[in-house]
Amino acid sequence: MNWFTGIVLFIIIWWTALFAVLPIGTRPVVRADDKSGWRGAPERPRMLMKVIVTTIVACFIWTGAYLLIRSDYVSFRHGVFAEPED
Repeated sequence: MNWFTGIVLFIIIWWTALFAVLPIGTRPVVRADDKSGWRGAPERPRMLMKVIVTTIVACFIWTGAYLLIRSDYVSFRHGVFAEPED
């Protein structure tokens, strides 16, 4: 894996992890809007904490993906997933 592929893979993993981390710890607004009844966004979204947690989770997942890609455990050049030779 070259550096460009590693960065793109990290961004994809980070973005996916963000959607997994976003709902953690959110609570709706206690009092709903009088006009529409909509509660809207949470009072304290704590986005900085969620970005930090997302980055840590993405680093762990990216490291695992990197080690799996660099190993011969999953390979398209030889083994079970290889294209059959003529």
